[in-house]
Amino acid sequence: MRIGVPKEIKNHEYRVGLTPDSVRELVHRGHEVWVQQNAGAAIGFSDDDYLSCGAMVVDAAAEVFDNAELIVKVKEPQPEEISLISAEHTLFTYLHLAPDPALTQALMATGATGIAYETVTDKAGRLPLLAPMSEIAGRIAVQAGARSLEMEAGGRGVLLAGAPGVPAGEVVIIGAGVVGRNALAIAVGMGAQVTVLDTSMQALRELDQQYGNRIHTRFSTRTVLDECLPKADLVIGAVLIPGAAAPKLVLRTHLESMKRGAVIVDVAIDQGGCVESARPTTHSNPTYVDSGVVHYCVANMPGAVARTATQALNNATLPFVLALAGKGVEQALRDDPYLRMGLNLCQGALTSAEVAASQGVEYVQRETLLGL
Repeated sequence: MRIGVPKEIKNHEYRVGLTPDSVRELVHRGHEVWVQQNAGAAIGFSDDDYLSCGAMVVDAAAEVFDNAELIVKVKEPQPEEISLISAEHTLFTYLHLAPDPALTQALMATGATGIAYETVTDKAGRLPLLAPMSEIAGRIAVQAGARSLEMEAGGRGVLLAGAPGVPAGEVVIIGAGVVGRNALAIAVGMGAQVTVLDTSMQALRELDQQYGNRIHTRFSTRTVLDECLPKADLVIGAVLIPGAAAPKLVLRTHLESMKRGAVIVDVAIDQGGCVESARPTTHSNPTYVDSGVVHYCVANMPGAVARTATQALNNATLPFVLALAGKGVEQALRDDPYLRMGLNLCQGALTSAEVAASQGVEYVQRETLLGL
């Protein structure tokens, strides 16, 4: 199969779809890999690295799309990439379609097949291609939040670890999934006072057993949110409904009750955000202040540590890329029901019930289009 790796063009996005090691595995199996010039240069993967692994390095993204059937990316196609996509392409990348009807319609119009990393599942119902980025995003969330609490960044000047004779900062984490658990580990390690909210008693029990009285766990209700948010120095929104838009849990009315200079990090922003006042930001301009509260809402948080993130992502995605290339896209989707859950677009149709529900539009069952 002919596989293409364009350079990412989203703001401050330095990750790359395939590492040289991944390219070597594909070439060894007889596939052709086309990589855009400098696709991985920013994170230490030179064009020579790709060439030595058997890739063909080309100057422009158009050459990658013209030569490839399977396009392996990291982030959703940007507006200037849409015109390069055709019905002959299969996109394997994070799509995050639920909060973006315009992108959904634009990709449907191309007729391309779209397989979204974030909705591929495993036997346990987990999200193996989202997990590595969620782990990194959860860890970055505390780091970014701590930085945003500093005076220069507009925060209230609180050190999460506290100081002798001075209490540690209060962190509230909404969601005890992969993001929340990783944020919790870093926040506890920094010495913060941490409260975790979730609606899963099993998740809360597991955290209680792991951390004991070093943290507080609360069953998440509107009343509990009303109680916890005014006390927080840092709030981390770590809520996920797979494939769907995130629910708005932190409302604008909550901002009025929060401390001036408190910080919200909305990790769910790539799915629309779980904070009503949240809007996507970039690494070049990551924060803004609304109602006296600092908002950090970068939609590609792992891009800040792009080398680590790329390697972690490739560890998870490479087996699926090998299957798609080795069997062909349609056969791979037919054979693997967990990969099939990632199919969001096919033959000009939307195939994700979650995206359809979020946007109030029709969808076609994946199995129908695949003849299953």
